[in-house]
Amino acid sequence: MTAADLKTPTDLKSNATKSVAEALNGILADSYALYFKTKNFHWHVSGPHFRDYHLMFDEQAAQILATTDAIAERVRKTGNTTLRSIGDIARHQTLQDNDATFVSPDDMLAELRQDNLKLVEALRAAKEAADEANDNATDGLLDDWTDQAEERAWFLFEAGRKG
Repeated sequence: MTAADLKTPTDLKSNATKSVAEALNGILADSYALYFKTKNFHWHVSGPHFRDYHLMFDEQAAQILATTDAIAERVRKTGNTTLRSIGDIARHQTLQDNDATFVSPDDMLAELRQDNLKLVEALRAAKEAADEANDNATDGLLDDWTDQAEERAWFLFEAGRKG
């Protein structure tokens, strides 16, 4: 089997779908990075709001992970290829990992909020590329994923309010 054998038939122009696929692969990489960071914080959160944050991080991680298959499959449906490994994710991700031994709950909330807002920016940029490619299906999916990321950022913001 060759790379040509993977070419999925589509009526979309290949040059246009390539830019959409590149944007989606970046979003996919960032989604995996954000998923793992959210799970990391879920596992390591401590303090008086432990239960609330622990549960919220777990819910958010599950939501993020649930989008990954749809993102990758959308790339394939347009005749392109997607990420293949942890190394591939690392090469495409823009969100920074957090390997700190200890992160305060407030810093966890702030970092995840910022990461979700950066993801929103990438989703909006991908929507522009999908519009230019006349890729209506990707366009619609991006709206849902943007709404989910905005909601996560909102919850993280509200959970971190003082007073």
